[in-house]
Amino acid sequence: MRFLCIVLVMISAVAAAAPLPAHPRLLLDRQDIQALQQRIAQKPWTQQWSAYKKSVDASLAQPVELPPRGGNWSHNYVCPQHGAHLKQGKRIGTWEWEHRCPVGKHILRGDPSQAHLDFDGNAIMGVHGDYAGLLRDAGVVFQVTGDRRYAEKAREILLAYAAKYLAYPRHNNQGRPKGGGRVASQSLSEASWLIPVAQGADLIWDTLTTEQRRAVEEKLFRPALNEVILPSTRIIHNIRCWINSAIGSVGYLLGDEQLIQIAIDDPKSGFRQQIQQGVREDGMWYEGASGYHFYTVKGLWPLAEAARHCGVNLYDARYKGLFDGPLALAMPNLALPNFNDSGIVSLTGQADYYELAYVRWRDPRYVPLLAAGRRQGELALWFGAPELPKGDLNVARGSRNSPASGYTILEHGIGKDATWLCVKYGPHGGGHGHNDKNHFILYSRGRIVMPDAGMHLYSSPLHKTWDKTTFAHNTLVVDEQSQAQAEGRCLAFGATNGVEYAITDAGDIYKGVRFVRTAALLNENLVVIVDHASADNERLFDLVCHVNGKWQTLPEGQSWTPPNAAGYKHIASATTRTSATGVTVAADCAITLAGGEPTEIITGTGVGASTEDRVPLVLLRRRAKQTTYVWAVSLDGKPVTLATGAVVTVRAGDERWELLVNPDRPSFGVKSIPNPRKVTK
Repeated sequence: MRFLCIVLVMISAVAAAAPLPAHPRLLLDRQDIQALQQRIAQKPWTQQWSAYKKSVDASLAQPVELPPRGGNWSHNYVCPQHGAHLKQGKRIGTWEWEHRCPVGKHILRGDPSQAHLDFDGNAIMGVHGDYAGLLRDAGVVFQVTGDRRYAEKAREILLAYAAKYLAYPRHNNQGRPKGGGRVASQSLSEASWLIPVAQGADLIWDTLTTEQRRAVEEKLFRPALNEVILPSTRIIHNIRCWINSAIGSVGYLLGDEQLIQIAIDDPKSGFRQQIQQGVREDGMWYEGASGYHFYTVKGLWPLAEAARHCGVNLYDARYKGLFDGPLALAMPNLALPNFNDSGIVSLTGQADYYELAYVRWRDPRYVPLLAAGRRQGELALWFGAPELPKGDLNVARGSRNSPASGYTILEHGIGKDATWLCVKYGPHGGGHGHNDKNHFILYSRGRIVMPDAGMHLYSSPLHKTWDKTTFAHNTLVVDEQSQAQAEGRCLAFGATNGVEYAITDAGDIYKGVRFVRTAALLNENLVVIVDHASADNERLFDLVCHVNGKWQTLPEGQSWTPPNAAGYKHIASATTRTSATGVTVAADCAITLAGGEPTEIITGTGVGASTEDRVPLVLLRRRAKQTTYVWAVSLDGKPVTLATGAVVTVRAGDERWELLVNPDRPSFGVKSIPNPRKVTK
């Protein structure tokens, strides 16, 4: 108890020695507002400001009509039949809308008695979000123009929530009254809603009376923190980054030093710990999902800016890594792969966050991305540098390996037309990880040729029965069971005689099983894979390959009924045939399997964006104690010839290579064999 008193005295002393600056001090401070006023007087910022202000102007005459209840979890907004994300249709009643399935083209109605069918609750959450954004934006326009009409609109929204917040029933993602939030169904969503509300309140704080300030503190901000947000689990996680920003934003708004300390310096989960423990050495967020990487970035910056305005610098080198890491991982078209619980993430779509990053760190590598993003986002308007140096995205990047996150990338070519293959072997990624060690994504000439399963909304059954299964990825399945959570390692990586390669060990994916994958990028048209699988006794090995497009050529086969196993049960139009001499199947590329071992070759389609979106797959099945799959992917669609023995011989047109792969040493060697017909006498 005595120690606690000493700490509290120290905090009080620090607060007294360094009082917080005047409002506003969260989203923008006085210096930022002056810079914004100067920026919008110049092209093209004038036009952007005009559009921004116009959207706020349209609301000035509209009454503030808050929803009668809180909103629903975003992952519940899914078609129960097709697993597709719904689209909001026209309003058909008081707080009722039509909801359209983009796959079946049918219209659904909400049922508020069941959370997974409460589609109107999702629309209501959107309304709450719109009001929070309007409150903040009206505050910005007020600060820039001095027109009190905007402050009055922001105040009207703020006081309306102060009057209604405690009347909203608590509810969680399942619609039950236990836990959850009031405006939203979980602490994360409550926090993400509260941040712009606090920013907006800060921008008009000096226009509020003492009674109004007390009302929003006691009836809105304190209850939201004490009931919903502060009780959240103190862990390293993307959710906690949003929680911290909400706590810190309210702390800086109200001048509450204890809240500020929790948000920034909590020893288990504060901002500094999130950066120290959550950001890997290569700059990627530890959960290994591109979408959650930038969701984390989005949750961090509001607190970093508020702290900066109040004399605390959180913009250190490790925080900067969150912006550097994606540049190295990105595909040639500047899209991040959809590993783990993520969709494809366009870096140009995230360029607005790099606007703030560039202003804080002035790293010239960010500049080409800003131009590609067209500089039209909110952060570009609020913080963007008026002038930028020149930059070029069309550069050769070469192959690279990142042991920290466990990605090895083989890349050949320049710009978006390059060929890029990324093998995923590293840490699992926590709750958002997938069981897919030694899985890869293959990209070439502006498109993904061999995809990742990505993710469906969490309320969709497909998320568990497809997305997270090993079968949904380009890797090895043993005994029709998904891999265990594991962490592999890169055994060798490099280039020899113009061929780039990587050898990766999947780690402890199954008891008694070892899986080592060697990937070699021979040229921009040809990838060769050598997969060594061994076990302590005879096992059923299924090597799975997913290919975008449609099947074009398939050897004749018989109908095949898939087992009711994880992932397998979603196969459609399956046929099977057995070969010991090798085979080629083709969709958007040609996949050639070398002969030598009897292999059951099963083809069909798996799940894409929905149950109606079908993606070709081939399953190479062997029962053995030890086996080696040698196969090639020809991106120009032309089959290759593979021969195995002491070396792997690859022939593609007039070109020939001999590959020597040793997974135990490990080592990789290659020799290019000249074409006799091209040798001049």
